Amino acid sequence: MEITQSFKLKSGNMIKVTMPILITQIAMYLITFFDILMTGRYDTYHLAGVTIGSSFWVPVYTGLAGILMALTPIIAQHSGAKNYKAVRPYVQQGLYISVILSAIVFIIIRYGVGPILQMMPLETEVQTVSSNYLLGMSFGLLPLFGYAVIRSFFDGLGETRVSMAIILLAAPINVTLNYLLIYGHFGFPELGGVGAGYASAITYWLVFFIACLTAVKFGPFVSFRLFKAWAKVSFEKWKEILKIGVPMGISIFVEISIFSIVTLMMANYSTATISAHQIAMNFTSLLYMIPLSISMGVTILVGQEVGAKRYNDAKQYGYLSIGLAVLFSFISIAILLSFREQIAGLYTTDLSIIKLSIHFFIYAAFFQLSDAIQAPVQGILRGYKDVNITFLMAIISYWVLGLPIGYVMANFTNFGPFGYWIGLITGLTVGAITLSLRLQFIQKKFVKQH
Repeated sequence: MEITQSFKLKSGNMIKVTMPILITQIAMYLITFFDILMTGRYDTYHLAGVTIGSSFWVPVYTGLAGILMALTPIIAQHSGAKNYKAVRPYVQQGLYISVILSAIVFIIIRYGVGPILQMMPLETEVQTVSSNYLLGMSFGLLPLFGYAVIRSFFDGLGETRVSMAIILLAAPINVTLNYLLIYGHFGFPELGGVGAGYASAITYWLVFFIACLTAVKFGPFVSFRLFKAWAKVSFEKWKEILKIGVPMGISIFVEISIFSIVTLMMANYSTATISAHQIAMNFTSLLYMIPLSISMGVTILVGQEVGAKRYNDAKQYGYLSIGLAVLFSFISIAILLSFREQIAGLYTTDLSIIKLSIHFFIYAAFFQLSDAIQAPVQGILRGYKDVNITFLMAIISYWVLGLPIGYVMANFTNFGPFGYWIGLITGLTVGAITLSLRLQFIQKKFVKQH
C-alpha cells in the first residue's frame, strides 16, 4: 500500500476500500431482508417463524464466522509488510477451520435448537416453521464458512471490490429462489417461510463456487496459488488464527446475540408484537451496514499501516472512520423519525403491526449514534490485533448491563416490549464509551513502543 500523508488521500483510500464493503454487506443483508419481507407477504405466522429461526441462526453463524475474520487483519498486515508468501498457508488453514466450525453449527442446529423451541411459548405453526427454516439454512453452512475465508483473503489484500462483485450476483439469485420456493411458482413446492431457508442455502453454495473460481482464475490472485500444494494441518497457525479469532467471534456473538435474545423474549408477547419488533430490527440492521462496513474497511487500512509500521497513518485512519460513521448516523436518525410509517408499510399491510413498528422505530433511532462509534472503534482495534479486552467489554456492556436493564424495564414498568429496546440502547452506549477509552490506550501504546 502506498504511503499516504494528506487527509484527501486518506479519505480517498477510505472510500475506495469501504464502499465495496458497504455494497457487499448490503447485498448479503438483502438475503435475510428478502427472507423476512417475502415471508411477511406470505403469512404472519410464517413471518414470526422465520423471525424466531433467524434469532438462532444469526448470532451462532456470525459469532463463529467472526473467528474466521481474524484472517483479514493477519493477511492485511502481511500485505502491508509485502510478505506475500505467508498468505496462502493462512488461507488454507482457515479453510480447514471453516470445515470444523460448519460441522459444529450443523450439530447445534440439528440437535440443540429443537428442544429449545419446544420450551418456548410459541404457537405450533410458528414453532414448526422455525425448526424447518433452520434445517434448510443449515445445508448452506459449509459454503458460507468457506466463503468467509475466501472473502477475508480478498479483503485483506484490499481488493474489496471483488467481494462486492461476487455477492451482487447472489442477491437476485436469492430473490428468485425465494419467489419459487416460498410461493410455489412454476411448479416448485410451496414451502412458505421454510422455502426461504432452502433458497438461502442454495445461494450460499453458488457464492462459494464463484469465489473459489475468482481466486484461482482472475486478477492478482492467481500468483497466490491458493489451492495448490495443500499444507498439512498446522496447529501453530490454528493457534495464531484462533488467538485473534476467538475473542473476535465471542465479541461479535455477544453483541449480536443480545438482539436475538431480545427477539426470543418477545415470544411472551403476541405474534403481532414479534412481527413488529422484527420489522424494526430488520430495517435498523440495514442502516447498521454503514458503520459495520466502515468498521471492516478500517480494519484493513489500519492493519496494512501497522504492518508497514506507519503508526501515525493508522491513527489518522481511525479518526477518519469514526467521523464518517457519526456523520451517517445523523442521516439514519432522520430516516427513522421521518419515514417510519412508510418503512413499516413495506413489510406488511396489517395495520396493527404497522402501528407497533412505528413505536419500535422511535427507540431504534436512539442507538444509531452509539452504533456509529462502537462499530468503527472495534474495527480499528482489530487492525491492531487488539481483541481480548474488547470482548470482555462487550460482555459487560451488553449482558451485565444492557440485558438486565431491558428485562427490568420490560417486566416491571409500563414500557412493556419497548423496555428491551431501552436495554439495547444502554448496552450500546456503554460499549461505545469503553471501547473508545481502550482505543486511546492502544494508540498511545503503539506510538510509545515503536
